[in-house]
Amino acid sequence: MTDPISDLLTRIRNANRALLPAIELPHSRLKESIARILQREGYLADCAVQGAPRKRLRLKLKFQGRKGVIEGLRRISTPGLRRYVGARDIPRVLGGMGVAILSTPRGVMTGTEARKQNLGGEVLCYVW
Repeated sequence: MTDPISDLLTRIRNANRALLPAIELPHSRLKESIARILQREGYLADCAVQGAPRKRLRLKLKFQGRKGVIEGLRRISTPGLRRYVGARDIPRVLGGMGVAILSTPRGVMTGTEARKQNLGGEVLCYVW
């Protein structure tokens, strides 16, 4: 797999459209930190790591009636074209209604947290 983050976002997007309550995918620390941010921001109901020999990441999606809480996911930095921003250039997603997820020297965090800590980094994705 060339781009595991894109795979994570695509699985979430597809499960959201199919109104699936939960999904399982292969575990990695980066995927887990992105999922924890999505849970903290209110886009996911739960995020859990399961399995001893082969870890799996289990995500429970949130819905409002017959519509998912997540309206859109967009991968920004790809393996073919990395996108880096400084602390002053961190984009606002939908005028502050969405979340930009960044990989910084101090770990994966939202754009708001990175701006407060005066950190730049790689813009992984937008969620709204």
